[in-house]
Amino acid sequence: MTEAPRVVIVDDQALVRTGFRMILAADGIEVVAEACDGDDAIAAVRRTRPDVVLMDIRMPGTDGLEATRRILQDDGTAPRVIILTTYDLDKYVYAALSGGASGFLLKDVTPEHLTAAVHLVRSGDALLAPAITRRLVERFAATGDRTAPLHRDLSTLTPRELEVLESLARGRSNAELAAGLHLSEATVKTHVARILSKLRLRDRAQAVIAAYETGLITPGSDGPQH
Repeated sequence: MTEAPRVVIVDDQALVRTGFRMILAADGIEVVAEACDGDDAIAAVRRTRPDVVLMDIRMPGTDGLEATRRILQDDGTAPRVIILTTYDLDKYVYAALSGGASGFLLKDVTPEHLTAAVHLVRSGDALLAPAITRRLVERFAATGDRTAPLHRDLSTLTPRELEVLESLARGRSNAELAAGLHLSEATVKTHVARILSKLRLRDRAQAVIAAYETGLITPGSDGPQH
Protein backbone atom coordinates (compact mmCIF):
# COMPACT_ATOMS: atom_id res chain seq x y z
CA MET A 1 0.00 0.00 0.00
CA THR A 2 1.32 3.45 -0.94
CA GLU A 3 2.18 5.69 1.98
CA ALA A 4 0.13 8.85 2.42
CA PRO A 5 1.66 12.02 0.96
CA ARG A 6 3.58 14.24 3.38
CA VAL A 7 2.72 17.92 2.94
CA VAL A 8 3.98 21.34 4.04
CA ILE A 9 1.38 24.15 3.97
CA VAL A 10 2.69 27.68 3.37
CA ASP A 11 0.37 30.67 3.81
CA ASP A 12 0.54 33.88 5.84
CA GLN A 13 -3.06 33.43 7.02
CA ALA A 14 -3.45 31.04 9.94
CA LEU A 15 -7.09 30.34 9.09
CA VAL A 16 -6.16 29.22 5.58
CA ARG A 17 -3.48 26.89 6.92
CA THR A 18 -5.87 25.44 9.50
CA GLY A 19 -8.59 24.85 6.93
CA PHE A 20 -6.24 23.10 4.52
CA ARG A 21 -4.75 21.01 7.33
CA MET A 22 -8.21 19.79 8.35
CA ILE A 23 -9.16 18.92 4.77
CA LEU A 24 -5.94 17.02 4.15
CA ALA A 25 -6.04 15.19 7.48
CA ALA A 26 -9.60 14.03 6.77
CA ASP A 27 -8.24 12.30 3.66
CA GLY A 28 -5.37 10.68 5.55
CA ILE A 29 -2.74 13.08 4.17
CA GLU A 30 -0.05 13.97 6.71
CA VAL A 31 0.76 17.66 7.21
CA VAL A 32 4.33 17.59 8.49
CA ALA A 33 4.76 21.37 8.89
CA GLU A 34 3.18 24.77 8.39
CA ALA A 35 4.94 28.01 7.45
CA CYS A 36 3.81 31.63 7.35
CA ASP A 37 6.40 33.00 4.90
CA GLY A 38 8.97 31.95 2.35
CA ASP A 39 11.93 31.69 4.72
CA ASP A 40 9.94 29.51 7.11
CA ALA A 41 8.85 27.39 4.13
CA ILE A 42 12.41 26.75 2.97
CA ALA A 43 13.48 25.78 6.48
CA ALA A 44 10.43 23.52 6.94
CA VAL A 45 11.05 21.72 3.65
CA ARG A 46 14.70 21.11 4.46
CA ARG A 47 13.77 19.87 7.91
CA THR A 48 10.87 17.57 7.02
CA ARG A 49 11.52 16.54 3.37
CA PRO A 50 7.83 16.51 2.32
CA ASP A 51 6.42 15.08 -0.89
CA VAL A 52 4.32 18.15 -1.71
CA VAL A 53 4.33 21.84 -0.75
CA LEU A 54 1.18 23.97 -0.94
CA MET A 55 2.71 27.41 -1.54
CA ASP A 56 1.04 30.80 -1.28
CA ILE A 57 2.67 33.41 -3.53
CA ARG A 58 1.98 36.75 -1.90
CA MET A 59 3.46 36.82 1.59
CA PRO A 60 5.50 39.36 3.60
CA GLY A 61 9.26 39.00 3.33
CA THR A 62 10.41 36.20 1.07
CA ASP A 63 7.46 35.51 -1.22
CA GLY A 64 6.30 32.17 -2.54
CA LEU A 65 7.94 32.66 -5.92
CA GLU A 66 11.42 33.03 -4.46
CA ALA A 67 10.79 30.25 -1.95
CA THR A 68 9.68 27.92 -4.74
CA ARG A 69 12.79 28.72 -6.77
CA ARG A 70 15.09 27.97 -3.85
CA ILE A 71 13.25 24.80 -2.83
CA LEU A 72 13.36 23.41 -6.36
CA GLN A 73 17.10 24.02 -6.69
CA ASP A 74 17.63 20.76 -4.80
CA ASP A 75 16.74 18.58 -7.79
CA GLY A 76 17.48 15.25 -6.16
CA THR A 77 15.34 15.79 -3.07
CA ALA A 78 12.98 18.61 -4.08
CA PRO A 79 9.28 18.10 -3.39
CA ARG A 80 6.49 18.92 -5.83
CA VAL A 81 5.12 22.45 -5.40
CA ILE A 82 1.49 23.48 -5.91
CA ILE A 83 0.95 27.23 -6.05
CA LEU A 84 -2.00 28.68 -4.13
CA THR A 85 -3.55 31.85 -5.51
CA THR A 86 -6.71 33.93 -5.24
CA TYR A 87 -6.38 34.99 -8.87
CA ASP A 88 -6.94 32.74 -11.87
CA LEU A 89 -4.24 33.11 -14.54
CA ASP A 90 -2.04 35.25 -12.30
CA LYS A 91 1.26 36.30 -13.90
CA TYR A 92 3.05 35.07 -10.80
CA VAL A 93 1.58 31.62 -11.35
CA TYR A 94 3.05 31.67 -14.85
CA ALA A 95 6.46 32.55 -13.43
CA ALA A 96 6.19 29.81 -10.81
CA LEU A 97 5.29 27.21 -13.44
CA SER A 98 8.27 28.34 -15.51
CA GLY A 99 10.40 27.84 -12.43
CA GLY A 100 9.28 24.27 -11.90
CA ALA A 101 6.04 24.32 -9.88
CA SER A 102 3.76 21.42 -10.78
CA GLY A 103 0.52 23.37 -10.97
CA PHE A 104 -1.73 25.83 -9.20
CA LEU A 105 -4.95 25.90 -7.23
CA LEU A 106 -7.32 28.72 -6.40
CA LYS A 107 -7.74 29.15 -2.66
CA ASP A 108 -11.48 28.49 -2.91
CA VAL A 109 -10.75 24.98 -4.20
CA THR A 110 -13.13 22.23 -3.08
CA PRO A 111 -11.85 19.73 -0.50
CA GLU A 112 -12.08 16.93 -3.06
CA HIS A 113 -10.04 18.86 -5.63
CA LEU A 114 -7.41 19.80 -3.05
CA THR A 115 -6.77 16.25 -1.91
CA ALA A 116 -6.86 14.92 -5.48
CA ALA A 117 -4.29 17.55 -6.51
CA VAL A 118 -1.90 16.51 -3.76
CA HIS A 119 -2.13 12.86 -4.77
CA LEU A 120 -1.73 13.73 -8.45
CA VAL A 121 1.46 15.77 -8.17
CA ARG A 122 2.90 13.38 -5.61
CA SER A 123 2.64 10.69 -8.29
CA GLY A 124 4.85 12.79 -10.56
CA ASP A 125 2.18 14.26 -12.83
CA ALA A 126 1.45 17.92 -13.55
CA LEU A 127 -1.69 19.36 -12.01
CA LEU A 128 -2.52 21.62 -14.92
CA ALA A 129 -4.10 20.31 -18.07
CA PRO A 130 -1.96 21.44 -21.02
CA ALA A 131 -4.85 23.52 -22.34
CA ILE A 132 -4.96 25.57 -19.12
CA THR A 133 -1.20 26.03 -19.17
CA ARG A 134 -1.52 27.23 -22.74
CA ARG A 135 -3.98 29.93 -21.65
CA LEU A 136 -1.42 31.13 -19.11
CA VAL A 137 1.36 31.19 -21.66
CA GLU A 138 -0.69 32.95 -24.31
CA ARG A 139 -1.70 35.63 -21.85
CA PHE A 140 1.73 36.38 -20.43
CA ALA A 141 4.28 35.22 -23.01
CA ALA A 142 2.53 37.39 -25.59
CA THR A 143 3.33 40.49 -23.51
CA GLY A 144 6.97 39.55 -23.09
CA ASP A 145 6.42 39.26 -19.32
CA ARG A 146 8.77 36.32 -18.80
CA THR A 147 9.91 36.36 -15.23
CA ALA A 148 11.55 32.93 -15.36
CA PRO A 149 12.01 31.85 -18.98
CA LEU A 150 12.68 28.23 -19.85
CA HIS A 151 15.51 28.54 -22.36
CA ARG A 152 15.96 25.08 -23.86
CA ASP A 153 17.83 23.78 -26.91
CA LEU A 154 15.29 22.01 -29.09
CA SER A 155 18.03 20.70 -31.41
CA THR A 156 18.36 17.70 -29.11
CA LEU A 157 14.86 16.55 -30.10
CA THR A 158 14.09 14.29 -33.06
CA PRO A 159 11.59 15.48 -35.70
CA ARG A 160 8.97 13.16 -34.18
CA GLU A 161 9.64 14.51 -30.67
CA LEU A 162 9.22 18.05 -31.98
CA GLU A 163 5.85 17.04 -33.44
CA VAL A 164 4.80 15.57 -30.09
CA LEU A 165 5.94 18.65 -28.15
CA GLU A 166 4.14 20.94 -30.57
CA SER A 167 0.88 19.00 -30.25
CA LEU A 168 1.23 18.72 -26.47
CA ALA A 169 1.70 22.48 -26.21
CA ARG A 170 -1.54 23.03 -28.12
CA GLY A 171 -3.41 21.35 -25.28
CA ARG A 172 -3.89 17.88 -26.74
CA SER A 173 -4.22 14.85 -24.48
CA ASN A 174 -2.22 11.65 -24.94
CA ALA A 175 -5.21 10.07 -26.70
CA GLU A 176 -5.52 13.04 -29.07
CA LEU A 177 -1.77 13.01 -29.68
CA ALA A 178 -1.88 9.30 -30.49
CA ALA A 179 -4.76 9.70 -32.93
CA GLY A 180 -3.32 12.76 -34.64
CA LEU A 181 0.17 11.29 -35.06
CA HIS A 182 -1.01 7.72 -35.76
CA LEU A 183 0.85 6.34 -32.74
CA SER A 184 -0.14 4.20 -29.76
CA GLU A 185 -0.68 5.98 -26.44
CA ALA A 186 2.23 3.99 -25.00
CA THR A 187 4.51 5.36 -27.72
CA VAL A 188 3.27 8.89 -27.07
CA LYS A 189 4.07 8.51 -23.37
CA THR A 190 7.57 7.32 -24.28
CA HIS A 191 8.11 10.34 -26.53
CA VAL A 192 6.86 12.72 -23.81
CA ALA A 193 9.19 11.13 -21.23
CA ARG A 194 12.15 11.54 -23.61
CA ILE A 195 11.25 15.17 -24.30
CA LEU A 196 11.12 15.96 -20.57
CA SER A 197 14.45 14.21 -20.01
CA LYS A 198 16.27 15.84 -22.92
CA LEU A 199 15.01 19.34 -22.09
CA ARG A 200 15.45 18.87 -18.32
CA LEU A 201 11.81 19.66 -17.61
CA ARG A 202 9.87 18.51 -14.58
CA ASP A 203 6.52 17.84 -16.23
CA ARG A 204 4.12 18.57 -19.07
CA ALA A 205 3.23 22.02 -17.73
CA GLN A 206 6.83 23.13 -18.16
CA ALA A 207 6.94 21.50 -21.60
CA VAL A 208 4.05 23.70 -22.78
CA ILE A 209 5.83 26.83 -21.57
CA ALA A 210 9.13 25.73 -23.15
CA ALA A 211 7.43 25.20 -26.52
CA TYR A 212 6.23 28.81 -26.52
CA GLU A 213 9.36 30.38 -25.07
CA THR A 214 11.67 28.69 -27.57
CA GLY A 215 9.49 29.85 -30.45
CA LEU A 216 8.41 26.35 -31.49
CA ILE A 217 4.90 27.79 -31.52
CA THR A 218 3.69 31.31 -30.89
CA PRO A 219 0.70 32.65 -28.93
CA GLY A 220 -2.45 32.48 -31.05
CA SER A 221 -0.88 30.39 -33.80
CA ASP A 222 -2.48 27.30 -35.24
CA GLY A 223 0.30 25.82 -37.31
CA PRO A 224 3.93 24.73 -36.96
CA GLN A 225 6.59 27.37 -36.49
CA HIS A 226 9.63 25.29 -37.44
